[in-house]
Amino acid sequence: MKAIFYGLRNNHVYLVLITLVCGTVVLWAWEKTPFLTTVLPPQDHVMRLSPVIPDDKIEEKQVSVGGDISEQSEKDDKIKEKQVSVGENISDHLEKEISPSTKEVSDVEQVSEQKNSSKQGEKKNLVAPSSSVRTDSSVRGEDNNNLTSHVEKQACSYAKGKWVTDDGRPLYSGFGCKQWLSSMWSCRLTQRQDFQYEKLRWQPKDCKMEDFTGSKFLSRMKDKTLAFVGDSLGRQQFQSVMCMITGGEQRTDVINVGKEYGLVKGRGAIRPDGWAYRFPNTNTTILYYWSASLCDLVPLDITNRSTDVAMHLDRPPAFLRHYLHKFDVLVLNTGHHWNRGKLKANRWVMYVGGVPNTDRKIADIPGARNLTVHSIIKWVNSQLPRYPGLKAFYRSISPRHFFNGDWDTGGTCDNTSANAAGMEVLQEESSDDLAARAVKGTSVKLLDITALSQLRDEGHISRYSIKATPGAQDCLHWCLPGVPDTWNEILFAQL
Repeated sequence: MKAIFYGLRNNHVYLVLITLVCGTVVLWAWEKTPFLTTVLPPQDHVMRLSPVIPDDKIEEKQVSVGGDISEQSEKDDKIKEKQVSVGENISDHLEKEISPSTKEVSDVEQVSEQKNSSKQGEKKNLVAPSSSVRTDSSVRGEDNNNLTSHVEKQACSYAKGKWVTDDGRPLYSGFGCKQWLSSMWSCRLTQRQDFQYEKLRWQPKDCKMEDFTGSKFLSRMKDKTLAFVGDSLGRQQFQSVMCMITGGEQRTDVINVGKEYGLVKGRGAIRPDGWAYRFPNTNTTILYYWSASLCDLVPLDITNRSTDVAMHLDRPPAFLRHYLHKFDVLVLNTGHHWNRGKLKANRWVMYVGGVPNTDRKIADIPGARNLTVHSIIKWVNSQLPRYPGLKAFYRSISPRHFFNGDWDTGGTCDNTSANAAGMEVLQEESSDDLAARAVKGTSVKLLDITALSQLRDEGHISRYSIKATPGAQDCLHWCLPGVPDTWNEILFAQL
């Protein structure tokens, strides 16, 4: 027994000595022989099964997603320990590193790739280029509308894009919405037979515009007031948004709050100067005030109904001065009343600085309108610091489509095809140069709808009416549902 014991002990000593000698030879050969260093990959490559990510990239990703570097290092160490299983030799690692396509991907490798992919996706969201708002669906997830970043929304130019057919349109029935929509603008109630214009949706070029729903709009405007101030096209936009919010359905819960804003029908008047309605569930107020010129209009003799009216080109309407503090969103527009016929019919006399105008350049209609638009925007901009929550927009002019004449000279707009003037807007600058120049350098935003509306000459009231009586064609106002709905969708997106 002793002999066997000593024999095993001696064998054990011999094995240890042999191992030490072999190890010494291998280390000496490793240091002295360059050939081995060219055959074997670096040590860090040998230890990794998953694709290698440089340390600087790892740190960059950790910072971009707000991860803790020390915590990530501990995770990386654990992954490395799993990657090298007990009993695997160097040749196995080499084979997996050099020819990964011929080997089955290990569970550890899949986990590593998923984590790396997730980090890369998060990083893409955070550093998405501002020139584009399109985000791959694999990064954005299922809800593409709600995961668009704030930076991307700011980069979107809603004025560029094209009209596309959408069978989900219109957003409300042309036969309904009688509670808010004037019958003269509801083309479904006329003898018109083609309604393809209701099926078109505006698709911005560089982004996906958020879908409009009444509930989302009211939620976004909770405890807020939206005011439209302008001409009859502003009134159309007001009626459009009321129909869009309610889906054209009758709403007995909506409250008429016109008295709070002095919007009541005066003695002998055909209609009040505007309307105001409140949705009690969200305390949201929507109103419209008629101000075709955006000037302060003051009768020269309040006792005389036929008196001339001072048209103060450089002064905002009294309504705005009195109620601006109650508004959270303001949308202004003017344009089509700026002609000699309208001024003469309304007995408007131009005033500047509180006195009758004597400047010939301003007396010219384009000059007077230019002064007024710049003045109103400058005034609103000066008020914004006093009301930090107020968002102000100036809506660019809605285009007319009279062909071969005008209102009273046989002008027509009989086209029923949406692509008569093309379907896409690619220009960088607004088609309303005056509006673009007026808002430049201010905090008043441009609601640019001119070029996209220019493509839709088939969307006007045209020759259609409820009584089907012949007369002048209306190539200025729009059928509703119709183009003004898109103006409100863009407004909703910009909010």
